[in-house]
Amino acid sequence: MFQVKKELDLTAEHEGLVIGLFDKPEKFSGHLANLDESFNGQLTELVKSGDISAKLKSISKVHSLEKIGAKRIWFVGLGKEKELSFDKLREAFGKLFKEVKGSKLTQAAIYLDSFVTDELDALDAAHALSEACELATYQFEGYRQKSNEPEKRLESLTVYSASDEEEGVKASLTVGYAFGKGTNSARTLVNTPGNMLTANDLANYAAELGAKYDFEVEILDKADIEKLGMGAFLAVNQGSAEPPKMIVLKYQGKEEWKDVIGLVGKGITFDTGGYSIKTKAGIVGMKTDMGGAAAVLGAMEIIGEIKPEQNVVAVIPSTDNMISGGAFKPDDVITSMSGKTIEVLNTDAEGRLVLADAVTYAKHHGAGYLVDVATLTGGVITALGLHTTGAMTNYEPLYEQVLEASMEAGEQMWQLPLFESEKERVRNSAVADLNNSPGREGHAIVAGAFIGEFAEGTPWVHLDIAGTATASKAHDLGPAGATGAMVRTLALFVERFEPIEK
Repeated sequence: MFQVKKELDLTAEHEGLVIGLFDKPEKFSGHLANLDESFNGQLTELVKSGDISAKLKSISKVHSLEKIGAKRIWFVGLGKEKELSFDKLREAFGKLFKEVKGSKLTQAAIYLDSFVTDELDALDAAHALSEACELATYQFEGYRQKSNEPEKRLESLTVYSASDEEEGVKASLTVGYAFGKGTNSARTLVNTPGNMLTANDLANYAAELGAKYDFEVEILDKADIEKLGMGAFLAVNQGSAEPPKMIVLKYQGKEEWKDVIGLVGKGITFDTGGYSIKTKAGIVGMKTDMGGAAAVLGAMEIIGEIKPEQNVVAVIPSTDNMISGGAFKPDDVITSMSGKTIEVLNTDAEGRLVLADAVTYAKHHGAGYLVDVATLTGGVITALGLHTTGAMTNYEPLYEQVLEASMEAGEQMWQLPLFESEKERVRNSAVADLNNSPGREGHAIVAGAFIGEFAEGTPWVHLDIAGTATASKAHDLGPAGATGAMVRTLALFVERFEPIEK
């Protein structure tokens, strides 16, 4: 896909040549002077007339008229040089590649040095470029009949960079591509209908991922889950015709199995709400309730590609939440793998139940640090909207590492409080140790507090992606639909993780 070359060759034949343009008095100074000279200064005139813009994320296309080897030049507006951040650059590249895809280019070139600033070097630009290329051009094909028109997509991109770190540029392109690809894999899982992605299908997908990257794979079937006493997980599965699967992937990047990071993802392949049934409007889209599982699997794909020196266990409890004569119901009392008993007050609060046993099982596999990800509550949308993931923790030093990763990934999150009063609400039951739904007030917080009861003393971060797992409209880095939220955050967190003295 990517080829790196040192010198910008204006005579080389390309379908398109991409140039970054900063908003400054002399738009075509320095290395871009030769380009303007090839057009006898006409590019400067096009800037003056407004046909080429340096405004941030503006895309201007100019035919070369055979002045250079490239057929067309694509100018990407970058705004003020001092104001350009990594996030803004990635979004600008995203908008570019959407345009490139629409023009059906199969081969192009980019002058990477025109996107470099004092704060963003060639390695940063290369990562932003390749990640955005994957993210922005993603499309879920769906199940419509295909047209006979041959599909054209960008297959080759020549990257011109005079950087002394040529191998570093190549590596950054590879890593950025892996981050984009892992995110897109998660998007596809979330976009897939529930009848085509059952717990068994998700387990098979994970097993294939394990075989590709040499992960240790463990898939627990219903009999195994029963033997381990995972009563919370089994209760959610009671009404289903599809058997549950507890999916485990283990990646060992260190000689010893220590300082293990546990990634736990909610894998509800479809959620009716059970007997606490959802409304006819609210039930549509519940195929996305395995967004946490998808985020963990997407992150594991990236981990398999970049091979960090870390130890990771990924645990995914997967089932659907259906209604039948055998389904669990409000007022039931169930016993979790940890031994804690739970009074069921709401069968639509099922995600926290499956995560309870998954968190316990991650600790069973040696996880000394836990991060769970789930499309858990509508309450987090009420609190934080559709663009911010809600976070909770029992250990601030761990949360700070996750937060730093999210900022680098460009995925917003905000910490919700975890006070003793909310824990007490979860512990309030006349017949059991815990209840699974103390009420609507602070719903996102008490849901997280419930999971925290099973993390116990293990450092833990909870990420509620109910609002961020999908997008209602297209954006610079992707189409409407699944976003792959938290995939890149988790992968960066694992890559940069520093063990914490407890």
